[in-house]
Amino acid sequence: MTRMTLGNAQVLLPNEVVQGHLKVEDGWIIGIEAGGELPTGAIDLEGDFLMPGLVDLHSDHLEKHIMPRPGVYWPAVSAAVSYDAQVISSGITTMFDSFGLVGEEFDSDRNASLGRMLQGMEEAANEGLLRADHFIHLRCEIIEPDIVPRFAALQELPRLKLVSLMDHTPGQRTFPDERKWKVHQKRRTGASDAALDAILAARQEARDQYATINRRAIAEICRETGIVVASHDDTTLDHVLEADELGNTISEFPTTHLAAAEARKRDIRVVMGAPNLVRGGSHIGNLSAGECARSGLLNILASDYVPASLLHAAFLLTGETVGWSLPRAIATVTASPAACVGLDDRGEISAGKRADLVRVRVHNDLPVIRSVWRAGRIVY
Repeated sequence: MTRMTLGNAQVLLPNEVVQGHLKVEDGWIIGIEAGGELPTGAIDLEGDFLMPGLVDLHSDHLEKHIMPRPGVYWPAVSAAVSYDAQVISSGITTMFDSFGLVGEEFDSDRNASLGRMLQGMEEAANEGLLRADHFIHLRCEIIEPDIVPRFAALQELPRLKLVSLMDHTPGQRTFPDERKWKVHQKRRTGASDAALDAILAARQEARDQYATINRRAIAEICRETGIVVASHDDTTLDHVLEADELGNTISEFPTTHLAAAEARKRDIRVVMGAPNLVRGGSHIGNLSAGECARSGLLNILASDYVPASLLHAAFLLTGETVGWSLPRAIATVTASPAACVGLDDRGEISAGKRADLVRVRVHNDLPVIRSVWRAGRIVY
């Protein structure tokens, strides 16, 4: 039996912050005591915040580690370990690694990375090299002709808990203005106008032929196997109605206030990107996460492409422009995402929950991670 007491902390409970001590036994929280002197043998947290470990439903940042430059692939296990170090140092104790499931036709680099990322994370996990708890979030591009059999081949991966159904065809959702898509792609790839016109035409043709059929087929597989499904970049009322009809319980990165409001009306959880909040808006001009929060529509933040953004964004929700309490803000990166995917053993500090914990000190409004425990074991 292993016991630990973390004392002299501002302990973040589900509805309040209490100055006191936290007791842990065999990796589980067994009690919280308010006030009093530092118990004998306790670890002194010097008045810092003690919060639940963060739960992140969407990060594609592993792609930057496996392919640090276009066409340059890093050794898979090394990439997994360095990515995990960045995750845990950001206070994220439960990470949903977001793998893009695409085809050769539209994104050959991402397709080539998929197998490497899966293999590297699996080997690193099996060898005990990872400090965070990692699950799989498969991001399925539904305009791909072969996406359904490709998904079916992976549906029994033991760590697969979340699927998002994406349609990045220019002219709707993420890029309703095709001209903005061209500007974005030119900056990202340097492709010519002629090349981009050809890609655009091919994607729009594929969408017309495959999107609806594939969306429904994958949603049905997930319904039968108990995998949580998210829609992606909902823009219109019809997008949300379709998601609701298919049993989706998460609306990931809605691009308009209309879509976010309709999702909440239908009890679909709204996920927005933490970088959007930290930067003060969407980098491509879609719905601001701050506006979403101020309207009371935001349920969950996800780090998207910057792991360190997650806790920073949650603290920004407590500022004057949004004005949430600290427990409500931190719930967007702990209890709310955990509940969405059925991880009922974590996400808050209360007796009987797993001791996934983060020690935080605030410096000039910036939350700084000082220590991290997963299941009662210090990992950072």
